[in-house]
Amino acid sequence: MHLLLSALIGLSAGLLSGLFGIGGGVIVVPALIFLLGLDQRTATGTSLAALLLPVGILGVLAYAREGAVRWPVAALIALGLLLGTFFGARLAWQLPEGALRVGLALLLIGVALHLLLRR
Repeated sequence: MHLLLSALIGLSAGLLSGLFGIGGGVIVVPALIFLLGLDQRTATGTSLAALLLPVGILGVLAYAREGAVRWPVAALIALGLLLGTFFGARLAWQLPEGALRVGLALLLIGVALHLLLRR
C-alpha cells in the first residue's frame, strides 16, 4: 500500500508541478507525513531524493517550446537551490522537528495568504 501511495503522491505532485510549479515542499513533504507517516526530516530527505532525478525535464520542454522559460533566471535559481539546499539540510538537523513543522506550516500559510490577498 505504501508503494501505491508513493506513486500517487509522485503523480499528484508532478501534475501540480506542471500546472503551478509546485511539488516538493508543498505537496510531497506534507503527503509523506500525513499519508505515509514519515517524520519531517525523512519526508524532506525523501522528497529531495525524488527531485534528484530529472523529474521536470518534460515539463520544461513543454514550457520551453512555447518560449516560456527564462534560462538565465532558471540557471541562477538552480545555483541558489544547489547551495541553499545543502545548507538548509544541515540546518534542519540542528533544529527540533517541532520547529521544522511550524516553519513549514507558517510558510504554507504565508504563501496561501499572499496568493489570496494579492490584487
